[in-house]
Amino acid sequence: MTISTSAQAASAAELAPLRQQIDAIDTQLVQLLAARAKVTAQVGQVKQQYALPLYVPEREKALLEARRAQAETLGVSPELVEDVLRRVMRESYSTQETGFVCCREGGGKVVIVGGRGALGRRFVSLFQRSGFAVSVLEQTDWPQAAEICADAALVLLAVPIAVTDQVIAMLPKLPADCVLADITSIKAAPLAAMLQQHSGPVIGLHPMFGPDISNIVKQVVVVCHGRGTEQYQWLLQQFSVWGAVLTEKDARQHDELMQLIQAMRHFSSLVYGVHLAEEHADLPQLLELSSPIYRLELAMVGRLFAQNAELYADIMLSSVAVTGLLQRYQHRFNQLSHLLAARDKAGLMAEFAKGQEFFGPLASQFLQESRRLLQKAADERS
Repeated sequence: MTISTSAQAASAAELAPLRQQIDAIDTQLVQLLAARAKVTAQVGQVKQQYALPLYVPEREKALLEARRAQAETLGVSPELVEDVLRRVMRESYSTQETGFVCCREGGGKVVIVGGRGALGRRFVSLFQRSGFAVSVLEQTDWPQAAEICADAALVLLAVPIAVTDQVIAMLPKLPADCVLADITSIKAAPLAAMLQQHSGPVIGLHPMFGPDISNIVKQVVVVCHGRGTEQYQWLLQQFSVWGAVLTEKDARQHDELMQLIQAMRHFSSLVYGVHLAEEHADLPQLLELSSPIYRLELAMVGRLFAQNAELYADIMLSSVAVTGLLQRYQHRFNQLSHLLAARDKAGLMAEFAKGQEFFGPLASQFLQESRRLLQKAADERS
């Protein structure tokens, strides 16, 4: 359809003032965002002054519900308003993260064993920004380990899984009130080793995130209690001030859950990625034809191969029980493959029904959550 010159001129004349209004409104939006950022920075200062958690889920939930209700009243999409506010709040958490209050009276010295590693460096930065004096203990520093740890308030182990128990056994005698902690992704064995090595307060921690995150707001940190709970409360409070969500688990229960959450998932991604490589899949063409959901799946698989191979091999090898779990997984994979080969539609649907019953009402919740993620993935596709 060809638009005449006169129609183009008429439409341009009508659109010009409307576009000017949009530009003016957008300018106001930017000014409002700047004003909000100044206020949230002040909120952060007050939180730090009183050692309050950076992330308060009840406050965030109430704010979003109120704005969604307001949006409905004004005829605006509540989903749009929530998306915008979540993005704005994520930015505001970053502006509140420049410095943190120190939750241990008198501060003190923190020694991070493995502090030059990727995740270790992240915690070096967090403790330094919280006013602690931080020392790093690496393999080359071990002759001075006793001197480095002599006056430590906290010794935090951030070393590979495979050598964690060995490093714990090599630790020098620590001050009686020094907190000994680790951030390894398995908990039962390291916790037992720390309790044996150190007679003072001991705690096992597992940050459920990698070193590539921008901040730890809303990130889950699993807490496995050891000994001297009262003596390491300041450390737990410090994590809350940083914005982490603390979840308490028994060490053995944690390790059982990690077989499903980490080891099995990483192994599945490894197999999928290697299979694509062996099939000589054309990744650019796969991406060109991908729906947002498959693009996300590829991204999650590809993400694995952008990271440290030794770390993920250690996670998959961290428990002998993982082998049995994966063998059962392979057995079920084969069972369903046989149904597929036999073109047994009823059998496949019966297996599908097992999954539906297991996920129950959560399936609908996951559908809504994934729909929002997929929409964002579609919006960002270039």
